[in-house]
Amino acid sequence: MVWQQIYDPFGNPVLSTVMAAVPVVVMLASLAFFHIKAHMAALLALASALLIAIFVFGMPANMAGTAALFGAANGLLPIGWIVLNIIFLHRLTTENGSFKVLQDSLARITDDRRLQLLLIAFCFGAFFEGAAGFGTPVAVTGAILIGLGFSPLAASGLALIANTAPVAFGALGTPIITLAKVTGLDEMELSMMVGRQLPFFSVLVPFWLIWAFAGWRKMLEIWPAILVAGVSFAVPQFIVSNYHGPMLVDVIAALISMACLTGFLKVWKPATVHTSAALSGRVDNSKIDPEHEQKPEASATFASDAKPAVMRAWMPWIILTVFVFAWGTQGFKNLFDTRAVIDPQTHAATLDPQGKPLREANPIFSPALTFTTLHQQVEKVPPVVPTPKTEDAIYKFTWFTATGSGIFFAAILGGLLMGYSIPQLARQYLRTLWVVRFSLITIAAMLALGYLTRYSGLDATMGLAFAATGIFYPMFGTLLGWLGVALTGSDTASNVLFGGLQRVTSEQLGISPVLMAAANSSGGVMGKMVDAQSIVVASTATRWYGHEGEILRYVFFHSIVLAILVGGLVTLQAYVAPFSHMVVGGH
Repeated sequence: MVWQQIYDPFGNPVLSTVMAAVPVVVMLASLAFFHIKAHMAALLALASALLIAIFVFGMPANMAGTAALFGAANGLLPIGWIVLNIIFLHRLTTENGSFKVLQDSLARITDDRRLQLLLIAFCFGAFFEGAAGFGTPVAVTGAILIGLGFSPLAASGLALIANTAPVAFGALGTPIITLAKVTGLDEMELSMMVGRQLPFFSVLVPFWLIWAFAGWRKMLEIWPAILVAGVSFAVPQFIVSNYHGPMLVDVIAALISMACLTGFLKVWKPATVHTSAALSGRVDNSKIDPEHEQKPEASATFASDAKPAVMRAWMPWIILTVFVFAWGTQGFKNLFDTRAVIDPQTHAATLDPQGKPLREANPIFSPALTFTTLHQQVEKVPPVVPTPKTEDAIYKFTWFTATGSGIFFAAILGGLLMGYSIPQLARQYLRTLWVVRFSLITIAAMLALGYLTRYSGLDATMGLAFAATGIFYPMFGTLLGWLGVALTGSDTASNVLFGGLQRVTSEQLGISPVLMAAANSSGGVMGKMVDAQSIVVASTATRWYGHEGEILRYVFFHSIVLAILVGGLVTLQAYVAPFSHMVVGGH
């Protein structure tokens, strides 16, 4: 029996919206004000969402439970799988001392903490966002920053702030490609539109990052380097997104930005070197708990500062980059996740009308699990969608082509080349699993909450409240994208949740649907700082377990202000003539 979502169970939009927002409030308040551990906060929010979905919005209990299980599965793979394996690699490099050599090699590019932050958190992080996304850049850059001497709060918060402008084109353009599918809008037009919004923030965010770290005066001291990093990222971001498409935007822009900044630092030095790694303008007593402190002694292999030792120290991270990029390509995924459809009579590949071989899911590398209680049993209805639409609930267990698997194989290969034996690697992996156990629980619970709000219609109820803002919709529609990422932890998931609603509402208001669909993704990138999943990844990478609330309180201001600035740009594009030429697709 198909269950139709109910968006106003009380017959009062305000009251219904307040009830739909309760799980979000429970989670944020638990983290930010009551200092409850992240895994408990996520479980409390999930429990409140189950109660409201079942007893207020009328979702059958078995469907609600299945939606939560479906979300938890998606939390563990791909997100939790990435976190587990990136921390595993980090521990391997820390234990044998190679990570200390890597940090020293980065420090030799520049002793200035501000410039190290630009190079690692913004440039290097953007590359990993483009190649893998889904928590990888925060995990990698957070671990490197903590090793360079940044405090846990600084390393966590600044890694989150830096990982904003690239997010819409992350994981080889997955958010934009998905947005095109769910809205029916042209993929290239959406890529062009987002590519006309985010470059402004690709220039702004590096300045914002250094200001958040060192203050206004210290930021101005290195403005030429910040400008080089931002502009050398923003210009390729605009060109590739507008003339090539969404897939390689971040990868190309990040590589160019890293090269330009590194080259610039060879010919330019700041007048004063900023060596403090503490946050400016606030008391920062954050430190790694003693039981998680790692104080390795460099092995003989890495005891030297000679160039070969530095190359060996970089070796596992270079392997990681190659594996992550290969695992992120669609060709690699198609090779293993699908297989040719064979005609049983001719034993030849079946061709489509265009003469291309048809492909189907490969049951070995991509087995599919259908959640029958939920699959096509929940129906979204107008005004959230133009016509009633049932929701799929098929879990694709892409165990081999998941980004985390690429990281796992990179860690194993890197570990072997670093001199670890197979038993040693196994022991390190079990230790890593124990260390991140609460992080994995939190991620599973958070995705369970996100999927439950999606299938129960709680998210749509909150979305409709934003959609009712009329002339202010360009601003609030952008903030809807922010809310979607804050709820789900993913710009892709936010586009799935609210992409259709953005198109329907914008067409009703006479605003370009391409503009508002793109605004959902562009606004969403600023929500990446405050979603519990990303915060847990950051706290895990920096070994600052149990302090997720402090990280949330630090980044929340930056997140909401930057989201409002994106909304302001979208409003100008919608209504102000000098900016309206930036809109593609028309009204």
